[in-house]
Amino acid sequence: MFFVLLLTSVFSFAQAVTEQFLVKGNCNMCKARIETAATKAGAISANWSAENQTLTMVLDESKVTCDTILKQVAEAGHDNEKFKAPDGVYKALPACCLYTRGSDKNENIHTDSDAKEIEGVKITREKEATALSKKEAGLIFNISSKELLKAACCNLSESFETNATVDVSFSNAVTGTKQLKMLGLDQKYTLLTKEQLPEIRGLASPYGLNFIPGKWIGGIQLTKGGSTVVNGYESITGQINTELLKTKDDAKKTETEINLFSDNNGRVEANVTNTSPLSDKWNQSVLLHGNGTFGDTDMNDDGFLDRPKGSQLNIAYLLNYNDLESSGFASHFGINFLKDERTAGQIGFNKRIPQKDQSLYGVGIDISRFQLWNKTGYVFKGKPYQSLGWMNQLTYHQQDSFFGLRNYFGKETSYYSNLIFESIIGNTNNKYKVGASFLYDKYDEDYLLDNYKRTETVPGLFAEYTLTGEKFTLVTGARVDFHNLAGTQFTPRMNFKYDLTPKTIFRISAGRGFRTANIFAESQSYFASNRQIQVINNGGEIYGLKPEIAWNYGVSLQQEFKLFGRKSTVLADFFRTDFQNQVVTDLDESAQKILFYNLEGKSFANSFQTQWDFQPLKNLEFRVAYKYYDVALDYLSGLKKVPFMAKHRGFANLAYSTNKTEKGRFWSFDTTLNLVGKQRLPNTKSNPVEFQIGDYSPSYSTLNAQISRNFSEKIRVYVGGENLTGYQQKVAILDAGNPFGNYFDGGMVYAPIMKQNFYVGVDFKF
Repeated sequence: MFFVLLLTSVFSFAQAVTEQFLVKGNCNMCKARIETAATKAGAISANWSAENQTLTMVLDESKVTCDTILKQVAEAGHDNEKFKAPDGVYKALPACCLYTRGSDKNENIHTDSDAKEIEGVKITREKEATALSKKEAGLIFNISSKELLKAACCNLSESFETNATVDVSFSNAVTGTKQLKMLGLDQKYTLLTKEQLPEIRGLASPYGLNFIPGKWIGGIQLTKGGSTVVNGYESITGQINTELLKTKDDAKKTETEINLFSDNNGRVEANVTNTSPLSDKWNQSVLLHGNGTFGDTDMNDDGFLDRPKGSQLNIAYLLNYNDLESSGFASHFGINFLKDERTAGQIGFNKRIPQKDQSLYGVGIDISRFQLWNKTGYVFKGKPYQSLGWMNQLTYHQQDSFFGLRNYFGKETSYYSNLIFESIIGNTNNKYKVGASFLYDKYDEDYLLDNYKRTETVPGLFAEYTLTGEKFTLVTGARVDFHNLAGTQFTPRMNFKYDLTPKTIFRISAGRGFRTANIFAESQSYFASNRQIQVINNGGEIYGLKPEIAWNYGVSLQQEFKLFGRKSTVLADFFRTDFQNQVVTDLDESAQKILFYNLEGKSFANSFQTQWDFQPLKNLEFRVAYKYYDVALDYLSGLKKVPFMAKHRGFANLAYSTNKTEKGRFWSFDTTLNLVGKQRLPNTKSNPVEFQIGDYSPSYSTLNAQISRNFSEKIRVYVGGENLTGYQQKVAILDAGNPFGNYFDGGMVYAPIMKQNFYVGVDFKF
């Protein structure tokens, strides 16, 4: 009934007239003030544009006149083409709202846009490499391609080296697997999307960060805490969305870039990206990637490769249609094919010979992946605030692998669909979204001699409401999902932002999320060991286990100020995650086992981070952060800190670039320091003394650095080094000399397993 009333209130405006007038203002606070004044004066709806300095109103002329509304807008403090605001009211506006009076030009406009044409004056500001959105209610970081150039960024797992929010580390010394963590919890609790569509989940969880090449990335949006209900129910600690490289809206010509990369340990990579307009409304992107690792790298002399050898071929094609201004339609099509083959284990292992016929321990991982997706949207004529969008994606993923004598084969077929209707109630201060989604996952897994099959179907409904005031934004929503195996799940979420001053922003958030665990796919970092897997059945429908459910709460304070006349920003945030239910991965009960069972007791993660961004000189950027994690859960043996999670972490990044010449020449220098405190390690006391590890790891630090030279707008060369401190985990593999014995374990990794790694790359554009 609520949704019926909403839709009735919107469509009842159909017979009203639309008028447009010049109204002066600067920012989002002005927007809220102007639109509120207009609707209070009798406008059915009001939408003010800072870019065009125009107020578009829908009104019933039999009830109210344009002059009445514009006079009320002026009384609120905003000059317009018919009335001037009282001087006292204008002077009482916040400093950020003091627009230029007595001129057709307004040079004080500030929005999140990078460059706008306003009444003949072009206002441009340099795009920040990483920017914290001021207008969003949630804590959202926009990471641009400029930030990704600061490091090697060969794939998504390496795209966060200069970001303090995400922690990325190796999780296995044999397979070289990398995983990210956010808010003190594993990657599986973060919603990882591509083009706002589900991406790294299910069987793709262990290796999916390698499936998105860095040179394909046009930008990344990182949300801390619960994200919007529109994107699904799986987000618990946040969302990371990757946008692929596309033709810019104002691009009139084809642009092709070739990237070549190599490091001193036998890794080579080539990327070719092409973006081109096909017509005024159509454009395309062709994305090609290939990499290979051919060197036998064994820096700790344990006889095992420090990273797998193999190759990857990755191809994507994007086709985009944009006719929003005329017909109101826009559409995006994408197709992606990937083939990844990796071999790891002892040096000299021959993948062509069956494991049982050779004495050397080996790992083989072959992955094939195919995706097809489409996003289509329609903006209603004369109603830029009202739209309808439909997203669809089909994914097929297959993994054939072995870890010594342990085989794992998995197939996943997934289909995702999301239909979204967006509009307003009265004016753009009151926005809402309603919609329906459907998720289909079919899994077929073989582990050793056992087969596990299941099909998950999840239809869902959602609604979200956004209220915008002069100084605040509230986004609240909820969804109901009807999971055939996990039952009906209710997912509410809320984000609230309040501008204490134009430079001081306070945020709070709260929300619930749930997910179904894929225990084999998500625990492959422990497959290169001789731990036996044991599942304690709890009567659930998925591996005998029940779904994971958690609440996340967060609060943050953002403060901008001038220091020595230069921009400076301090951000402090605290998040807590409480699990109602969790699938526990227990490595402590026995050094020869991995136990999976549902949580009985409590499980929580407290995360505190403070970050300071400062630009002391032109072209010099400084970022420093401190993170504190308190993560614990009730194991069978009692409440313990979660292993491989440092309680204290420090971060510092320094970036400098010289002034760009007329020919586009300049130097860039970047360095990142990470300080990692001690971490609790799993209990290995049941092993012989020589194969035991301590209760805690030592603290350590890593340093990455890169120097790049742009010789022109078309040619860039860069060289860099990773882990320049040379810190290396002394014993990365337990009992490496006897990999088929009871005590072999390659999953006890808490630090880098490779010493310094140096690389060189070149970019060509034409």
